[in-house]
This record gives sequence, C-alpha cells and structure tokens, in this order.
Amino acid sequence: MRKQIGIGAVAVASALLLAGCSGGAAPEEEATAPEIVVWTDAEREQAVTDAAKAFEEETGAKVTLVQKNFEDLRNDFIAQVPTGEGPDITVGAHDWLGALVAAGVVDTIDLGDKAGEFEQVALDAMTYDGQLYALPYSLETIALIQNTDLVGTDAPATWDDLIQKGLAAGTERPFVINTNGETGDGYTMYGFQTSFGAPVFVQDESGSYTNEVGMGGAAGEAFAQWLGANGANGTGYLSTTVDYDINNELFNTGKAPYTIQGPWAISSFPDVNVAVNPIPSAGGQPAAPFVGVQGFYLSSQSKNALLAQDFLVNYLATEDAQRALYEADPRIPAWSTLAEEVASDPIIAGFLASAQNGVPMPSIPEMGSVWDFWNAAESQIINGADPVSTWNTMITDLTAALAG
Repeated sequence: MRKQIGIGAVAVASALLLAGCSGGAAPEEEATAPEIVVWTDAEREQAVTDAAKAFEEETGAKVTLVQKNFEDLRNDFIAQVPTGEGPDITVGAHDWLGALVAAGVVDTIDLGDKAGEFEQVALDAMTYDGQLYALPYSLETIALIQNTDLVGTDAPATWDDLIQKGLAAGTERPFVINTNGETGDGYTMYGFQTSFGAPVFVQDESGSYTNEVGMGGAAGEAFAQWLGANGANGTGYLSTTVDYDINNELFNTGKAPYTIQGPWAISSFPDVNVAVNPIPSAGGQPAAPFVGVQGFYLSSQSKNALLAQDFLVNYLATEDAQRALYEADPRIPAWSTLAEEVASDPIIAGFLASAQNGVPMPSIPEMGSVWDFWNAAESQIINGADPVSTWNTMITDLTAALAG
C-alpha cells in the first residue's frame, strides 16, 4: 500500500517533475501546474469543489472536476482508464470494487492515522484481498421501522418478540416486508438470514470476502425452514404478494406496525410517527444487514498519483470535507464523529446502529451470479416449496455456476 504523502513531499515532487521537464521549454510551459481530474456527480460536485479550492491554494496544483451521471461512472471508468483518458479519482459505490480490481483500473490507498476516523464497516467495504482501495464517505443500510403510535419506540429483541407486539397491536398484519413480489428479495431478508449464521460468502481474517459460498449447510437450512414456517404454508407473515410499493402502503396506512426498509423509504410514511431500530434476531445470532458504502477511488493509471493520494487523504478525509459531502447528499457519514453528531436525529441514529451491526454487501465479481438463484429460492420457499431441498438445490446450482 502507498504511504501517506504530506503536502511538503508533494510540493517537492511537483517541483522536481516540472524542473525535470523544463529543459529548453518556453516560460509558459515551465509555469504549467500539475493537474488531477476528478469525476463526480451533480450531488457531490460542490463539496468536492470546495475541497479542491483549498488543495489548489496550498499545493499550486490544479483540480479539474468533470460532472457525470452516477449510473455512467463505473462503466466509463473501466473503459477509459486503460486508454489514459480516464480521471485520477472517481466517486463510486463499494460494490463496484470487485469489477474495478478485476479490470486493473484502481490503485490502493493508505489513510495512515486517518483510518481511525472512519466507521470500520466503511473501511471493510472498500477493502479487497486485505488492501484498501478507496476513501469511504457514506453508509446506508436497512433497519426495522416501527409505528410508535401502535407499538411504541422500544426495539423488539427477537423475531418472536416483534411478532407478539405486532399481534397485540391488533392490525391487519403484525409485520410486513418487501419480497419484491414473486421475484424474491435476498437483500431485504439478509439481516434475518445472517442471524442464523448463514452469510452469502465466507469472509477471511482481513474481513475480505472469499468466493466460498457461506449459506449452505445446517445454518442455511435452518434459515430456509424459518422462511417456510412464516410463508404460505405457515404463519403467512412473509408473502410474495408484497412488493416495494405495497409494503410501504401497508405500513403507511397502519395495517402493519413494523416493516424493514432503508432511509430512502422514510418519505413514503408521511402519516406515521416512526422509530428506527436494528433488525431483531430470528436465528439467535445478531442480525447483520448489508451495508452500502460510497467513496472515492484512485485510478491505477493516474499520471499524478502522489497528488491524487494527497488530495484524498489530506483534503477529502477531513471533517470539514466530510461534512460538506453529507450536507450535499445526506447519507450516514462514514466519518465517525460526524456520524455520531448527525445521529442526534433519532431516525438517523437507528439506521447508524443498524449499519454498525451490519456487513458490507460483497463486492467480489461472484456476487453478480448470486441474486437470481438466491432470490428465486427464497420466493419458492415462501410460496410453499420444501425449504431444505429447495435451498440445497439453490446452493448446488449456485456453486456450479460459480465454478463454471
């Protein structure tokens, strides 16, 4: 990993670079400042611009910002970095990391002492094979959302506790969760799955995901049996008739006192006084939902890598810059003291607590092969298929697909 580069070192490096290139150059060429190019989207542009101004004033370097649509960033980065036309830095999501590493377009970074300022789950998300590849800045996850007028603010400790309180509320349903209709939704159900000790992939000692499927065996079978027990042939608390919009409507109209959703759904509940808490355990172990992280990647082909590293570590990895990013696009900050500050809002505090229990969604390339098998198996089990055989068939088929 690269060591942290201070401002003075970068200034010396820049001066030597310019001196070495000046030779018989014209005066205007001698005065050309080194430049780094940063790709960002509209939401983050102003916050990055503010950090860039301080960087330019203190180093004499130039920062050029290019605004792009967020959905275009990953593919454009992978396509353009090898040609030399890509940026030095791009904003991006952590689940791009496996594809970016496989394409050879990102470099490692070293935050030095700054690493201690960030939530550990955010650093883990940006780590691949034990190496940190991006500066994190925000977190998002799902959590238990409850109607305080119906069930109060106290967090249920277990699934059984949740159901008992939900039934006591006397509503149409004690609980509702999005299954994406007949498609299945392993993402939203994952906190319950991990509470059985059945992670989608095994993590190594560094926290990096391996390509070993972790949701087979007795733990996975126990989760599958729980799905079946609460599906169409059981209690019916889980239903494939519920998609995202139906889920939100049932909760907002008071027909269910509990749901599991992300912060993006809060605006869908204008008629409800809500509290947000971590997801309760269904299987006896802590419920660990997926956490999504966003941050800034360093190009492996950066022509001014020292400058780009300096900008990341000493100008974007500051409380002021992280605050500006939060204000521009309010997601849970990855900067710990700022996260604690904004958690004075109890809704944010609930999502932060859930994220602190959570795990990064795997960024390894193999994750792309998981969703169809996994979602379909969950949907089939909820609809009444035999839990153990359906789950084990999914594990067999997924393992074969990964091996192929």
